[in-house]
Amino acid sequence: MIIGVELDFVVKDSKAALNQYKSIFDVTVVEETNFKTGSNEVVFTIYDTRFHMLDENPEYQLFAPKEGSRQSFWFNVTVPDIQETSDKAIAAGATEIQPVTRMEEMGLSNAVFADSFGYVWMLHEIHHDVSFEEREEILSKDFE
Repeated sequence: MIIGVELDFVVKDSKAALNQYKSIFDVTVVEETNFKTGSNEVVFTIYDTRFHMLDENPEYQLFAPKEGSRQSFWFNVTVPDIQETSDKAIAAGATEIQPVTRMEEMGLSNAVFADSFGYVWMLHEIHHDVSFEEREEILSKDFE
């Protein structure tokens, strides 16, 4: 029996999206079909997280994000070198939303980009551990 979590999402062309993601992240392809556009799907992992990407196919009620729109959800990926990953994303055609920003108090850097298929990706690099209690205390100053 296999148990786990898989994130499923729809893009216009899963083969093209896979090529973009491979140029940004260390992607391991689990399954990949080779049909006409509109019928393909790809299962892959990034850092042991499983993604299942499907081509847009209105016949099956599978719709990709509309051009210019952003999803109210994003993929959050912790990477070993945020600047390198962010640079790869921009070189691969992604649009920078937030450049690499170091947050000293929080012990991390983050960056945000939109891929060519309408999805937002937030990158993190952890520089040192900051406990939940410490983060909560730091953030509480913003809400006073």
